Amino acid sequence: MQPKLKITAIKPYPVWVGTRNQLIVKVETDQGVYGWGESGLSSREKAVVGAIEHYRDFLIGQDAMQIGRIWQEMYRSQYFEGGRVLQAAISAIDIALHDIKGKALGVPIYELLGGKQRDLIPTFATTRSEASSAQVVEQVVELRELGWQAIRLIPAGQRSDNVYEPRASIAETAKWTVKCREAVADEVVLGVDFHHRLSVAEAGSYCQKMPRGTLDFLEEPIRDETPGAYEALRKLTDIPFAIGEEFSSKWQFLPFIERDIAQFNRIDVCNVGGLTEAMKVAGWTEAHYIDMMPHNPLGPICTAATVHFAAAVPNFAWLETRASPGELYHGFDNPELFPGLLTLEGAYYRVSGRPGLGVDVNEQLVAKQSYKQWEAPHLVRRDGSVTNW
Repeated sequence: MQPKLKITAIKPYPVWVGTRNQLIVKVETDQGVYGWGESGLSSREKAVVGAIEHYRDFLIGQDAMQIGRIWQEMYRSQYFEGGRVLQAAISAIDIALHDIKGKALGVPIYELLGGKQRDLIPTFATTRSEASSAQVVEQVVELRELGWQAIRLIPAGQRSDNVYEPRASIAETAKWTVKCREAVADEVVLGVDFHHRLSVAEAGSYCQKMPRGTLDFLEEPIRDETPGAYEALRKLTDIPFAIGEEFSSKWQFLPFIERDIAQFNRIDVCNVGGLTEAMKVAGWTEAHYIDMMPHNPLGPICTAATVHFAAAVPNFAWLETRASPGELYHGFDNPELFPGLLTLEGAYYRVSGRPGLGVDVNEQLVAKQSYKQWEAPHLVRRDGSVTNW
């Protein structure tokens, strides 16, 4: 008989860690078992806190073990369902409930998801964009020598805080990409992330500058609102697409899976609706022979939840890690704030056998941390028009 644990409190903590805010959420129960989750809607944490407070009003008193039912009630019990803000709130609560259930049953979360299918989780690392062409090649070689078998390039100008000119970025990045492939031959998987900053024509132009076999994946070249735009881009290139880090439900994944647009699904468990929704997307994706390649730009709670997900699904490729030449975690992973956090073993995360997430939070220390207003750069082109960050 499963223990019944009544939800007594839900506490959102938007706190500054490293160079960004993290919104971590604690769910408490009447038997002293608690769980932690994380929201993925970076830079809009206050909006998600408001949504969590709405959900808290009817979740207090419910059985924390009934994860699937609670997910349905959070999603369905409103007229304006879904959307990135609400789904980010649902994600954090859902992950925390999985943490609670794992602890209550004395098992790691992956056991709640069908069991462990791998012991090690391969990751991909990323180059720095503020480098010259020669330096980018050096970075790729360095990452390969450190053990990474999958490496992502960040295009020229990507970290600008004012002007981003797509055609200029394409021209420079194309040179990097070809030289990087020459430097590592076929020894590593090589991809590039345009952070959905391009149009179909611009993305097509970049791809057509690539000798066949240069790239193994093209990540988020254009925005996702119009699946037909990706289908138009497919006619211009045969490079596999890695899409989906901003998707906030299985329904948003639907056209990209059913119309075989994506080849790698960049699911984010802290945005899509938590582990409950992520597992549904993974099964659906498996039926189309698409691999999961999770988005993981946040903190240790997100990493731990995603590692459990990655351990449990058969169709898994690589997990994003913030590792780049000279810097592993960029200050996001603070062992004082997050006791038991996962750390890389070379290019891998080892799957933890600890109950629940396997990561805790120093709540007293977190409560002393402040929230800092952070706004993503508002980019413009040289003519003054607004463009995508």
